Amino acid sequence: MNIPSALRLGLAKYLAYSLLALLLIPLAAYLFTGYAQRDEDAQFIARISQRIDAEKGMPAAEKQAQKDFYRANPPSTICTNQDPEVADYREALCETYGELWQFNLVRQVSLWSMVAGVALLAAVLGLGALAFVNRRLQYTSFVTGWHLTTWASASSLIVQGALAVWLSFWVTAFFMHKYWPKLIILVGILVACGVFMAVVGIFKRVQLNNGVDGELLTEADAPLLWARIRHMAERLKTEPPRNIVAGIDANFFVTEAPLTVGNQRLTGRTLFVSIPLLRLLDQAEADAVLGHELAHLRGGDTQSSALLGPKIHQYDHYRHAMREGGLTAVFLPLIDLYRTIFEVALARESRAREFEADRTAAKLVSPDAIAQSLVKIAAYAQYRSKIESELFGQNRKHDAAALGIASYVAQGLPPYAASADFLSEMKTANVPHPFDSHPAMPERMRSVGVALAESDYGAIVVRVPAATWAQQILTADAIEQRMWGAYEQAFAAEHERSLAYRYEPANDEERALVLQYFPPVQYALKGSDTVTVSIEGITTSADGMTVAWDAIKALEFKESTWGNALIVTHPEKNALGLGAKTSKIKLGGLKKEKDAFNATVGHYWQRHQIMRARQQEA
Repeated sequence: MNIPSALRLGLAKYLAYSLLALLLIPLAAYLFTGYAQRDEDAQFIARISQRIDAEKGMPAAEKQAQKDFYRANPPSTICTNQDPEVADYREALCETYGELWQFNLVRQVSLWSMVAGVALLAAVLGLGALAFVNRRLQYTSFVTGWHLTTWASASSLIVQGALAVWLSFWVTAFFMHKYWPKLIILVGILVACGVFMAVVGIFKRVQLNNGVDGELLTEADAPLLWARIRHMAERLKTEPPRNIVAGIDANFFVTEAPLTVGNQRLTGRTLFVSIPLLRLLDQAEADAVLGHELAHLRGGDTQSSALLGPKIHQYDHYRHAMREGGLTAVFLPLIDLYRTIFEVALARESRAREFEADRTAAKLVSPDAIAQSLVKIAAYAQYRSKIESELFGQNRKHDAAALGIASYVAQGLPPYAASADFLSEMKTANVPHPFDSHPAMPERMRSVGVALAESDYGAIVVRVPAATWAQQILTADAIEQRMWGAYEQAFAAEHERSLAYRYEPANDEERALVLQYFPPVQYALKGSDTVTVSIEGITTSADGMTVAWDAIKALEFKESTWGNALIVTHPEKNALGLGAKTSKIKLGGLKKEKDAFNATVGHYWQRHQIMRARQQEA
């Protein structure tokens, strides 16, 4: 599998940043302690030499011997020297927790931290390579890599945090002969918060909600389809699905992970079938798709995904917690490095699984059936996505009851299959799937030995099937009606919400829609004064002036004992032309509601920026 150059560059950056995260603070501590110890050694030897030279009555040879002894045994080495001859010397200088004891300890800790960091990075790369060997080792690699990177990042944060706190005192004390308690406390708080977030992230368990929109298809609903699936499973010598779920998504899939459908939680093997696609595919083409999915069950692909899925979800949640945890983000590159390597291995394995499942389906039904089903599914998915994108991009409110996405797709698919855009889009088309990254459609057709001419794609798509499995599902029409109704309601509601961000507004109808989502919000200030945030801008009752959103370039909320204020930076220059013009919106008396006020201001200003950006695009 060829790794794209952008991905290789990303991996190189993660590797470089990981080295920096693991080595920067320990290296700084190691270099600083080395420099400081050399400086202290030189000063100590100079002082002791002066005292020796000042001793009257001591023979010159003895003076030289003593000076040679101290030069051979400077303070930086004496704490680790267990020679009985230097016991008194060691006891005098190496008091526990004393300055010399600290410097020696920090130097050793920083050195071993760097060694451990390099070893950790080597282990992460080794585990990443292990994930490419086979599926069993892939699972072992991820579980080991998960525990290693999470615990190692938390441990490294503790050690490096302690080094950072120590450096925050000694660097200034050594070079400037003074220290700043606020700096030490700030570093200590940041480290403590980072450690807390990292440890909490390790132990926090996240529920994986595998919900799918669909309805359970009982054997009474589709007896012939159930019989066909059982027959195909028997031929493949694999256990058939325990559940079949029918929906309107443009894909088919199988899973062994627990699945939530409506209010039901399904366990065991579950097959999802798309009723719109079953109407488009003839029975042989649909059999090829179903055979492909059953091949995933036989090959253990779904079992592997069911085992790995929750762990990957947990790991990704930990990554997010590290990214949002302040100081913890320093160690994010190491976690991202392993996750990216593993994702490449997972994608490589996924491609191999898809090709193998296609070949199994081709043997079970026919190569032509699997190839033609790929063309039809890809065309339907591409066109449906195109229609939904166009509908969502329209600047008029949709009536959910009359939206009719299914009708748009059904009526428009044949003309689309005859259009110039169709062939160019199909060359890179993927057959959609919720769990795996499928290879491009032409590659999959080549893997089953079928070479369809691109000019035949359109004819395949518009060919009316003689018989479909959708016709054998007694509840298909009712399921589709319910599912499309709910889908279009949600689509229209989300589209309406997006219009509230797009409209300026230009008329009463548009204004009413925007105000539905962005009504004026008022906050009480000192006395009887108020500040109001609206789609027009920010208004204070004290002066009755409104700062329009177009007059704002940046906003900064400032707290003060004299009263809170919002500092507004305007797009234009100040009167002297030396910088941006600023103004102040006084918010005296705004205390408990300051967070709510800032959130509202940010929300309304974001709406305005999105609206202006849309206007510029138009």
